[in-house]
Amino acid sequence: MSEKKNIARAAGVLGFATILSRIMGMVRDMVVSRLFGAGFATDAFFAAFQIPNMLRRFFAEGALTSAFVPTFSECYTREGHEKARELANTCFTLLTIVMAGITILGICFSPQLVRLMFPGFAAEPSKLELTVMLNRLMFPYIFFVSLVALCMGILNTLRHFFTPAISTVFLNLSMILCAALLHAYFTVPIVSLAVGVLAGGLLQLLLQLPVLWRKGFPLRPRFDFRHPAVRRIALLMGPSVFGVGVYYLNLTVGNILASLLPQGSVSYLYYAQRLFEFPQGIFTVSVAQAVLPSMSRQAAEGDLDALKESLRFGLRLTLFITIPAMVGLMVTATPIFSLLFMGGEFDFAKAEQCGRALVFYSVGLSCVAMVRVLAPAFYALKDTRTPVITAFVAFVANLLFSLLLMGPMVHAGLALASSLSALANMLLLLWFLRRKIGPFGGRGIVVASVKGVLAAIPAGYAAYLAIGLTDWSRAGAKLVKSGVLGGAVGGAVLVYALASLCLKSSEAGDAAVLVRKKLLRR
Repeated sequence: MSEKKNIARAAGVLGFATILSRIMGMVRDMVVSRLFGAGFATDAFFAAFQIPNMLRRFFAEGALTSAFVPTFSECYTREGHEKARELANTCFTLLTIVMAGITILGICFSPQLVRLMFPGFAAEPSKLELTVMLNRLMFPYIFFVSLVALCMGILNTLRHFFTPAISTVFLNLSMILCAALLHAYFTVPIVSLAVGVLAGGLLQLLLQLPVLWRKGFPLRPRFDFRHPAVRRIALLMGPSVFGVGVYYLNLTVGNILASLLPQGSVSYLYYAQRLFEFPQGIFTVSVAQAVLPSMSRQAAEGDLDALKESLRFGLRLTLFITIPAMVGLMVTATPIFSLLFMGGEFDFAKAEQCGRALVFYSVGLSCVAMVRVLAPAFYALKDTRTPVITAFVAFVANLLFSLLLMGPMVHAGLALASSLSALANMLLLLWFLRRKIGPFGGRGIVVASVKGVLAAIPAGYAAYLAIGLTDWSRAGAKLVKSGVLGGAVGGAVLVYALASLCLKSSEAGDAAVLVRKKLLRR
């Protein structure tokens, strides 16, 4: 099977598994919004969860995955199964010790962390106290999810993608059940959500272990910390924390600044980020996770042409998917919140505020997606310096844009600043990568972008006309709203597909061939 088909198949498996997870995540957010709304308690919970979640994004899913997968893939390719298993056990043992220490420190210094990251809460001592208590309760989540990320790296290298992707379903299910069933048993009801986070992290880890055992990688203690590959992973991880995680660092900066804005701003940004990450989780992360093992193996084999082909295919596939998603989110932002979240403690005014943030986050969707594919290409090539340089520029840009825009645009300005920062990061990565490996199909990528935009414009207009058929400020009417929004999305997808075929988009042709083959096979 060609590498393109391997990447496409892996992305498809990841996408399917992640769709299930994201649907459960959406149900979770609907339950949270109905039970707790957007205000005092949710601001405290989302702020408290932001700290271990930020570490997860930077360290576990970002730096650890980007540093471990290329090194483990090289070991597995060149030295075989036994040596790779020894490396996996050594990394698992070392990571367990390190993350246990970080977890203990996080719990002990939680008051200082909360005051540092959310200075605006100091003006309301009760909110600050609640945030500290929730943060202490949830901090062990980073311990579990870091070990999950290591397991995910091993399984992805072995071309098993489904279990790691589906594991987040258990986090969402745990949070839903704990919030729905336990909130009445706590003096502060939102504590039930924190309990759900902790239980969900443990369930995610337990799900990986039997699969690793069946694949011939049972995890056991191994204290060979002088293993040369461990040192290489550590050296790669330092820069990777910043290089891969700058987007999430920018979101964190946005949340810190949001604590200085009117009450509810932290919650508005959180709900908008959750919906913004829906297409990212299904498509962008799926493509990035699918293409990284391929590029790592090709780099280990010294096959630069094959690496360029995998990179080019991953970027074009990413653009084909994210451009219409970007337009769709911008057009349907407020209707989505009206349908999914309106009710209980969440009224239409809150839906509009969340919708504003989602529109400006969506502007940068394709840029964020491109960065998720481009940055790991540097790590596959053992270049940790360049992504750090581009990430630092993007971070500074985000901070400046945030300070400039948060006054006139409030929380929506913070969302727009994040998008502009992602654009700067993407352009710099493209420029540096071309200088490093030479041309890798830039003209084709630009053509794919133009075709995607041209196809997305009529699709977005069709969705805009459709959503005007009902009043989204009206409470209830879920059946009508579901029908209108579903019809708008379905119609837009059909228009985009037809327009892409008319424009002779190669990605549309590949998708049509895959669908036709599956139908014939059935």
